[in-house]
Amino acid sequence: MSAAGPPQGARPPRGERRQAPLRGGHKGAATVPVIAVDGPAASGKGTVAAGVAQALGFHLLDSGSLYRLVAHKALAEKVDPDDGPALAAMAEALDVDFRDGRIARDGRDVTNAIRSEAVSAAASRVAVHPAVRAALLARQRAFRRRPGLVADGRDMGTVVFPDAFLKVFVTATPEERARRRHKQLIEKGISITMESLLRDIRERDARDVSRASAPLRAAADAVILDTTDMTIAAAVDSVLGLYRARAAETGGKESN
Repeated sequence: MSAAGPPQGARPPRGERRQAPLRGGHKGAATVPVIAVDGPAASGKGTVAAGVAQALGFHLLDSGSLYRLVAHKALAEKVDPDDGPALAAMAEALDVDFRDGRIARDGRDVTNAIRSEAVSAAASRVAVHPAVRAALLARQRAFRRRPGLVADGRDMGTVVFPDAFLKVFVTATPEERARRRHKQLIEKGISITMESLLRDIRERDARDVSRASAPLRAAADAVILDTTDMTIAAAVDSVLGLYRARAAETGGKESN
């Protein structure tokens, strides 16, 4: 599966601002359909989620960008990524603006900055803290708005939206995921070896699977989608097919 990279940021409705403090979703949010797309790093889930959201005209939540934003701020302010209480306070007060595919923190565009390898590594450490995950939970649920939401992350179907209309767990072999990430970085002019990327991916998988709070796992009712040998278009079509088949089975009632 050749991927152009993950979608840039979580997008609420066009032009809408998301700033701290933010609590919950709107009235009737539980009736809004959610497609939860989970999976490990570099599995293609972000690209698939973005394609599905575009095809259906749904809003898109790239939940990983929220953890990246906390990590980016922590690095900038020299806060230890292992200091859970300090990071949770930072997440609670995060000043963020998602607009037109761009992401601003504290009034400064950080769309590209939060995609660096340093921020990626720090975000993985930040995400293990239960207090940080709790602080960001309401922010993520607030993206649930009509006509629907495609939520991309690692615990969308298990924790954030356990009542999602459709849950898909996107995966691929570690070797294929390392190859994809290597291609993305080379295209950005960043030199790195496949060996180090494969090691980083395996270490990140171990952290994600073993963390105490919201470990990475497929929801019991999720459909497993292995994208190792799939194109982006095929993967997107697979999820769209699952969604439309389920909608037909439920008579068009697209929420639980």
